[in-house]
Amino acid sequence: MATAGKVIKCRAAVAWEPNAPLMMEEIEVAPPQEGEIRIKVVATGVCHTDLYHLFEGKDKRGFPTVLGHEGAGVVESVGPGVTDFKPGDKVIPLFISQCGECRFCKYPKTNLCDRSWTSNNYDIMSDPTTRFTCRGQPILQFMGTSTFSEYTVINQIAVAKIHDDAPLDRVCLLGCGIATGYGAAVNTAGVTPGSVCAVFGLGAVGLAAVMGCKNAGASRIFAVDINEQKFKKAKVFGATDFLNPKAYNKPISEVLAEMTNGGVDFSLECVGNTEVMRSALESCVKGWGVSVLVGWTDMKDFSARPIQLISGKTWKGSLFGGFKSKDSVPKLVRDYMSGKIKLDEFITHKMSLEQVNDAINLMKTGECIRSILNISK
Repeated sequence: MATAGKVIKCRAAVAWEPNAPLMMEEIEVAPPQEGEIRIKVVATGVCHTDLYHLFEGKDKRGFPTVLGHEGAGVVESVGPGVTDFKPGDKVIPLFISQCGECRFCKYPKTNLCDRSWTSNNYDIMSDPTTRFTCRGQPILQFMGTSTFSEYTVINQIAVAKIHDDAPLDRVCLLGCGIATGYGAAVNTAGVTPGSVCAVFGLGAVGLAAVMGCKNAGASRIFAVDINEQKFKKAKVFGATDFLNPKAYNKPISEVLAEMTNGGVDFSLECVGNTEVMRSALESCVKGWGVSVLVGWTDMKDFSARPIQLISGKTWKGSLFGGFKSKDSVPKLVRDYMSGKIKLDEFITHKMSLEQVNDAINLMKTGECIRSILNISK
């Protein structure tokens, strides 16, 4: 392409500081270096983790930054040493890399990667190295991706090449939320046919977990949320029972125990709230119940009574649904294209990049499941 090897000036939504609206800016995006790929972003979802960094984490060392990590686009150019990608390829950026060489990548039971930004930079949620500048200063790339920009530069170990016919304004959701919830059910929890499940929190991640429980063959799926307007959507993905914890004068774990002869086989916490995490664990049946932490947070400690685990329950965590990213995302795209998993049903709003603050407010108020920002054609 004519822009290869040159600095590209483009639009991006920059978060200059915590707890403030994003600002539309012209940024400079440097050419890709050794092992890197420059991508023209076509579409991106707005995920709660973007809001977490902006409003909850508030570590000023993580700013200024360009948020966004649930995107899809087309390769514009590649740096030296890149052989698996070429200009024009459709791709999904990955916030968890897969180098294929480190001890974690070689271990089949984890999707962590030693070469990911996550290894050393959880606090600022970015790698200090960036290809972005604006107003003469470096701008961090959130979670190694930064999809709230028309162009971004990403290490090739954090990019998945996908089918040429994939609709980018839908499969972008597989870059985070849908893969996270779906995989937490089918991979991390290991939901079994005929089992009884409970999903706490019915945002996109929770609804994807409901879909995972359904596809794994669960016979009964409790959808738990204080916003009853989300129950109709949960039914679309396979939920069979619906509970609002505020409608009862006893803990929801006791309600579930009464309704399931002692508790559910699998529970998934998809909120990122430590009190809900404990409630999800306590909702599991003793002896074999499995509870999975899916909601992203690192702000508080969590606790439980030891007897919960001593009695045979298992408490697990799930990052990106346990999927090894480069291997799994192209397969998930094919699963969507063949009808095995749903994506369209998660999308409640389509907006422009300039409307990013409106999309953020929709998520803050719970008025959307997923908003898709159309970044470029």
